[in-house]
Amino acid sequence: MQALAVRSPLRVLHLEDSDLDHALAMAQLQRAGLTVLATRVEDEAAFRAALSDSWDIVLSDYNLPGFSGIRALEIVREMAEPPPFILVSGEIGEDVAVAAMRNGASDYLLKQNLARLAPAVEHAIDAHASERARRAADQALAASRERVSELAQHLQTTVEQERAAIAREIHDDVGGSLTALKFDLAWLGRHIGENTPEVRQRLETATETLTHALEASKRIMHNLRPAILEQGLVAALQWMATRFERRTGIACSFRASQDLPPLPAGVPLVAYRTAQEALTNISKHAQATRVAIDLTLAGGVLSLEVADNGRGLSPEDLAKTRSFGIRGLRERSGTVGGWVDLSSGAGGTTLILSIPLDGRATADEEPGAPDPGLFGEVGHDPSAWGEP
Repeated sequence: MQALAVRSPLRVLHLEDSDLDHALAMAQLQRAGLTVLATRVEDEAAFRAALSDSWDIVLSDYNLPGFSGIRALEIVREMAEPPPFILVSGEIGEDVAVAAMRNGASDYLLKQNLARLAPAVEHAIDAHASERARRAADQALAASRERVSELAQHLQTTVEQERAAIAREIHDDVGGSLTALKFDLAWLGRHIGENTPEVRQRLETATETLTHALEASKRIMHNLRPAILEQGLVAALQWMATRFERRTGIACSFRASQDLPPLPAGVPLVAYRTAQEALTNISKHAQATRVAIDLTLAGGVLSLEVADNGRGLSPEDLAKTRSFGIRGLRERSGTVGGWVDLSSGAGGTTLILSIPLDGRATADEEPGAPDPGLFGEVGHDPSAWGEP
């Protein structure tokens, strides 16, 4: 008979009150070509003491004086790394055997059919090794995902800090210089004579261009760091909806079910950026005529819903390999423990951001504190939701 593909010598803990049955079982394993190091125990105290050692497999009789194989299985399953467990009994009903398998037993055998013992041991040990390898792989994958998530959060926070720094530089340097230049042009306008109409026309054109540059710098600063959030999330979303409708001509309503309590740090910016990107993509791709934004707090979960009546998304849109927008939204929501759901059809698209709130989180961040952000600019990718 071919030797088993297990560690040699095979360490076996045998719960058995019969010397003869123990000898027969060990002889069957040795006949399969194994070197066996076995320890036989007869009661619960000895069994518990023996489990402090390392075993390749546990073989257990079903009926023992004052003890049972089912109870032994329960004890083994309480271990941090339980070894494989096989019931070997002279009398065991099928219902009991099935229940034992459901509770974690690797196999069950009748003593009158010990010819199957060696293959059953081999299968149990191989299955146990495969399960341990799978758990190790799952743990490694979970650790890798955690490291990636931590890196994503760090990058997002770094990006937002840089945004805030750029916004301050635009305000302090560019904005200040443009404002000073506007004063200089106004002074020149007051001192130019009436007999130089061409110069005055050029001056008025320059002043108009400068005004547009000032407005653009304010818009860029707002996109980099929305100061409106300092007035609260409800006020910021109401302002966003009004501004979106005025800018695009698409009817946009906003509704908040109730006044919000102080929100955990980072949550207002995540909700604001999510709504901002959703509206950006609606204006570019959805061909919608109506948008509704709803902000609710129920059951300790903050929900932001942005729905439009546009053309919707096709499966091909969502399957685009370079459609990073929804992935970015999900990464952003994950920084505050939330998630994003997206549904779309012929009647339009609905995006829902859900963020569980707990009492351990800190209150709204200070106005000058950096917030977690998304990779790159909001609305940066024309295929942000997978739309062309």
